[in-house]
Amino acid sequence: MLDDKASFFPSATPQISDTAADGISHAIKVADSTKQALRDSLENMDIHAIKGIVTGENTILKDALSSLVELTAGFIPKLIGAVIVLWIGLKLIKMLKKSLIRLMDRQKLETSLRGFLVSLIDVVLKVLLIIMVMDIIGIKATSFIAILGAAGLAVGMALQGTLQNFAAGVIILLMKPFKAGDYIECGSYKGYVNEIRIFHTIIRPFNGRTIIVPNNELATKSLINHTAEPIIRLDVVASVAYGTDLNKAKEALWDIVNNDPLIVKEPKAPKISVSNLGDSSVDFSLWLWVKVEDYWTLWSYIRENIYNKFTAEGIEIPFPQIQLHTDK
Repeated sequence: MLDDKASFFPSATPQISDTAADGISHAIKVADSTKQALRDSLENMDIHAIKGIVTGENTILKDALSSLVELTAGFIPKLIGAVIVLWIGLKLIKMLKKSLIRLMDRQKLETSLRGFLVSLIDVVLKVLLIIMVMDIIGIKATSFIAILGAAGLAVGMALQGTLQNFAAGVIILLMKPFKAGDYIECGSYKGYVNEIRIFHTIIRPFNGRTIIVPNNELATKSLINHTAEPIIRLDVVASVAYGTDLNKAKEALWDIVNNDPLIVKEPKAPKISVSNLGDSSVDFSLWLWVKVEDYWTLWSYIRENIYNKFTAEGIEIPFPQIQLHTDK
């Protein structure tokens, strides 16, 4: 009966093939070998060597810390010295600027030129001071200057026109062909100089507009400065009709000139002479010398005085006319 049951139910113990058994045996041997190798490594390891890596005399960490300490100890004095030099240098530059301004005041230099020179010297001295401080810290200024030079060349080529105006502004401020307050004429531009700037000049004409002229144009073209001299000449034309007593007309004009306080008599005397025999008139030219500040005042009323004087003296002022002859 038992034999029958055993033959009916399969055995509970699994049956392993020879190939699987060989694989398991090989894996067990590899594991044993690895465990043995690890045990041998731990037994042969020198604990003192491991400690030396961390705390020994030649550790990487200690070398790095030593280098950092040496670098810091060498850099901090340089940094302190650079800060001191920078502070003293800025103070000296400030004192130099004040001394330079006082010197320019004694020399009575123009305000535009004085401001430009002070600003230029201030920038140059500060750049030199920064280069000196960089050298103290240990930064090589040669490379920095080379970079600035290359950048300056590129910017200069890109801003060629602007640099020309800058150079022209320097020439104007140094050579002084005109100054603020002068009445100038350059091409189609005409008016009083309001301000001379580094790149351009501001001109104010009589109509109240503002003309901004590039300095390069004022420095390279022909220019008339009407107020460069303290005394300038006002030219006036007075016309009388043909048949007028010229001596009487001249006496009337001289009476106007001699009684006008704005007309300068010395060192340059006024002149009155016949200058043209026109189609309908005899023209007198009056050369009247006047101070710059009185020029436009005299210009505004002298012709009115001439008209009133001729009218009072009965001197005929001509007007264009045509004389027509007819044959009978």
